[in-house]
Amino acid sequence: MTSRMNYGKAAPGAMRAMNGLETYIADCGLEPSLKELVRLRASQINGCAYCVDMHSLDARAGGESEQRLYALPVWQETPFFSERERAALLWTEKLTLISIDHVPDDVYEQVRVHFSETELTNLTLLVAAINAWNRFAISFRSEPGHYKPSEN
Repeated sequence: MTSRMNYGKAAPGAMRAMNGLETYIADCGLEPSLKELVRLRASQINGCAYCVDMHSLDARAGGESEQRLYALPVWQETPFFSERERAALLWTEKLTLISIDHVPDDVYEQVRVHFSETELTNLTLLVAAINAWNRFAISFRSEPGHYKPSEN
């Protein structure tokens, strides 16, 4: 697979805006491990090879277990995730596949129990941001396999 273009070079202002979102998300108060699970799950749903590669590497670098990473596509069937993580993953799936049922009230009520209004707003921004990144990477054929996690 060959990249179609360097979208960051083509529209640096767009990338500054996206990176601004990421700067906000980095300090929004959500747990780093939760953010990586959300990013990875949305990327799996969207079929974004580049982002699946990136966020599985970032999750591992952050201490995530192989067992949980392998079980992420079937999180509802496993005991490996906390109730808060399950709520975030449910929210991620419903927002990523929003055209299916437009996030029903019962889902909102399920998720709302585990997040404050500010946290739920930030979680929604996180899901929106990774879905946008997925669309850049998929549309312009970002090639997986070259990403290296930062050494924070």
